[in-house]
Amino acid sequence: MTLLKPTAAQIDAVLTGGRPICAFLHDLDALNRHARDIAGSLPPRVELFYAVKANNDSRILGTLAPHVAGFEVASSGEILKVREAVGADARIIMGGPARTREDIELVLAQGVERLHVESLHALRLVNAVAMQAGAVLPILLRVNLAGPVPGATLTMGGAATQFGIAQPDIPEALKLLRDCPALRFEGFHFHTVSNNRDAAGHAALCAMELGLARSWATEHGLDLAVVNLGGGWGVDYGDPDWRFDVDGFARAFAPHVGEDIRLQFECGRILTAYHAAYVCEILDLKFVHGRTFALLRGGTHHFRLPSSWGHNHPFLILPRDAWPHPWPRPECRDINLTLAGELCTPKDVLARNVPVERARIGDLACFLMAGAYGWDISHHDFLCHPHPQHVYLGAYEHANPRVFSTGSTSFS
Repeated sequence: MTLLKPTAAQIDAVLTGGRPICAFLHDLDALNRHARDIAGSLPPRVELFYAVKANNDSRILGTLAPHVAGFEVASSGEILKVREAVGADARIIMGGPARTREDIELVLAQGVERLHVESLHALRLVNAVAMQAGAVLPILLRVNLAGPVPGATLTMGGAATQFGIAQPDIPEALKLLRDCPALRFEGFHFHTVSNNRDAAGHAALCAMELGLARSWATEHGLDLAVVNLGGGWGVDYGDPDWRFDVDGFARAFAPHVGEDIRLQFECGRILTAYHAAYVCEILDLKFVHGRTFALLRGGTHHFRLPSSWGHNHPFLILPRDAWPHPWPRPECRDINLTLAGELCTPKDVLARNVPVERARIGDLACFLMAGAYGWDISHHDFLCHPHPQHVYLGAYEHANPRVFSTGSTSFS
């Protein structure tokens, strides 16, 4: 799998408008190939949905649409995003906590395929809204496993979190469903971990969850049609060349796949992370109390992921020779550099004390693996700085005409 690593010359060639530079670059052709390869690695009767929360850009959705079974959304806004970008025929499933009456009404109006219900109150509310609409809504029950669950960057279940129905309460939820005539139970939803880098361990976790769903179906006399095993296929921001072993995961999980149940995964980060870069021009260099800082045109208001996860995001310093000023160009060599943004907070940092050979004012900091949980989770208008440019490279042959125009630029 490729990793988008543009050069300074390539960046200057595709960006338009004023300076200094601040932009997200997306390689749609590489994303297209990557999504095709991942979807093609899965066993039959296993469906791959894209978790829109990772990146809801309409061009990303359009690029992924030919390769994924559909889209997993967590809000009414994401439902409308998918419909606008991909169309009325796109399959949509919906999960997430804190559902409202308006959410459920939109689910019914927009033909969402299935709703993942996360509490007993939500069961009652969904049933009431569906009854009022004269509809029967297919649902899955989201399970928060009894834990602990090892091996992931984020734990969504197996711990005291706000997600899903606690495993001991599943029998009560199944009993309540008998009094919900507007709901059609189809199965269970497990989204227990996020960003698991252990492919074999993740396959074992998914097999355990599938076995648990089957045992509940037998115990309670249920027709089990669907089990959604969430996402959680990891990336490693500390090592951009590392890859989750999708083929190994598929081989390990394949013996547990039968003809009786449709299995679904809802992945986001592993699909979109690698094929975007966030590029910021260095505006200033400062040595303060023993540390060297590069101040960027940009920061966590555009790309909050490093601050959110507390890691040093991988980056390259891309040299640019032009220097428009009559005074000497400030630079630093062979130092540990902290890359900080333009916000008035010391938390606006994308990488701390990272060794670099050389950095100058006017050079570019190019943050790799910027395609997931970056722009979408950021506080864009804090201090009201200008937004970055968004540049889309490539226009593969199956481009969605709703989204793409011809003549897109490519680095290849």
